[in-house]
Amino acid sequence: MRISRLFGRTQREIPAEADTVSHQLLLKSGMIYQVASGIYSYLPLALRALRKIENIIRDEMDTAGGQELMMPVLQPLELWQQTGRDQAFGEGLFVLNDRRERRLCLGPTHEEVATRLASQYVKSYRDLPLLLYQIQTKFRDEPRPRAGLLRVREFTMKDLYSFDIDEKGLDLSYNKMLKAYQRIYARCGLPALFVEADSGAIGGKDSHEFMVIMETGEDEIIYCSGCQYAANSEKACCAKGKEDGEDPLPLEEVATPGVTTISALSDFLKVSPDHILKAVFYAADGELVFAVIRGDLEVNEVKLKNILKCVELHLADEEEIRKAGIIAGFASPVGLRNVRTVVDDSVIPGVNFVAGANSPETHLKNVNYPRDFSADIMSDIARACAGEKCPRCGGKLISTHGIEVGHIFKLGTFLSKKLGAFYADSDGIDRPIVMGCYGIGIGRLLAAAIEQNHDDHGIIWPLPIAPYQVHLCPLYRENTGVAETAEKLYSELSSAGFEVLLDDRQESPGVKFNDADLLGIPIRVTVSQRTLKQDSVEVKKRSEKESQLVPMAEIAGRLRRLVDEGMSALPTQV
Repeated sequence: MRISRLFGRTQREIPAEADTVSHQLLLKSGMIYQVASGIYSYLPLALRALRKIENIIRDEMDTAGGQELMMPVLQPLELWQQTGRDQAFGEGLFVLNDRRERRLCLGPTHEEVATRLASQYVKSYRDLPLLLYQIQTKFRDEPRPRAGLLRVREFTMKDLYSFDIDEKGLDLSYNKMLKAYQRIYARCGLPALFVEADSGAIGGKDSHEFMVIMETGEDEIIYCSGCQYAANSEKACCAKGKEDGEDPLPLEEVATPGVTTISALSDFLKVSPDHILKAVFYAADGELVFAVIRGDLEVNEVKLKNILKCVELHLADEEEIRKAGIIAGFASPVGLRNVRTVVDDSVIPGVNFVAGANSPETHLKNVNYPRDFSADIMSDIARACAGEKCPRCGGKLISTHGIEVGHIFKLGTFLSKKLGAFYADSDGIDRPIVMGCYGIGIGRLLAAAIEQNHDDHGIIWPLPIAPYQVHLCPLYRENTGVAETAEKLYSELSSAGFEVLLDDRQESPGVKFNDADLLGIPIRVTVSQRTLKQDSVEVKKRSEKESQLVPMAEIAGRLRRLVDEGMSALPTQV
């Protein structure tokens, strides 16, 4: 490809609306164009990189036994209503009516359609296991599209669905996909961290994400310094201590005038926050919920929402609390009636807590569970933070940030039961198909690669997903033979199977070198009057500062070695 004919144009200024490195560089290099908020056109260079990512993914999915198909973007809303996930996705679901007023949606994912397919074509245990996948467009009405390709409303995803006869089979399919994903990220030149994750609106019992570590990433990751434990902050747990070893003491009422916060109460009564019960009130689908947690911990609202199985969750306002007859700042689970109570399991090993007395200016000392109060739900609703202890080994938890580049789920039988996807076992008994789903956002992976591979001058593409392998950069001078030599070299390298981008513009060396660095093609080959005097060319890897003179007769062999090295230099998975 000749740059003079390449559709797209580099920009010298960073676009004001770009808030991440990948967004800035993709716009500045002329690889994407924003059509509307969260909606982008992929120009030829970006599309070439996307296609390479897709081909790597297809190769690994096919090797794992997947069969590629194509399912429709436009889906009957009735399918989503049958599973109840129209409510789970809420306003993120694009919904429309056709001319006959039938309700449709633009698929944010394809579990429903895939399950319906399985219900029609899987009849016997002999038809299983089955792995079906596609690379297809998805639509999600994100409330705040941002960060370029990292948070969009229209995107391309590889989604695979596994169908098995039982949980053991699902485990095998899940582990098969886990290993395939690890190979995909390695082949794309991206080290990815495997972390426990929340299933969100997808549902299912277990899920894991693959994260590319990035301090500018939108996801917080909690991991252990002493073992392999790692989880998204929405899912992460921490060790909450052992039993105090004290005997429960009698309840004691104590006056606490004007003391309404954990820190003030700690100072006033000379007790540590981990011996105080914090009261946090939420509205869950309109119902008031009382969350009780140790004073040194914070409520993880994602965990709480999942436990309550609600669609909408927010902190209750003063009016909602007042209507329930609760005194803010002095609330307690002791003696509280007619309010659903969710208690964090950090309370179980503790003894003699301080809690509100449900009366003004008053608290209770020596509150103990379950002697003094009960829980409608007892579970882990705490947010794990850096510095706390690992739930597995007791090591120190550390926090970092990352970008999600893949998510895998164990769905179980939830969708198959809802949509009638059953198979006949060896005894002829109908049983629900056990399902899993596995997604990779293609554009998100592309952006993550740039976030992790760039410098102050531009992109540094990992060679396996680079739009081109070689950037041929002739520095033209009249009557020097540079143009003729560059054209000959372009033809020879292209014929030898190299992917070559030729900068055939009549521009200064500075402009050409700046654009070469911005576009980030892995290998730059420069032809100039100086190199021709030595019957050589200058070869420079984009990731290195120094260049080398290579004799013209050896250039094809040298480039072949560099390309082979770049294709095989796989990062270590973290």
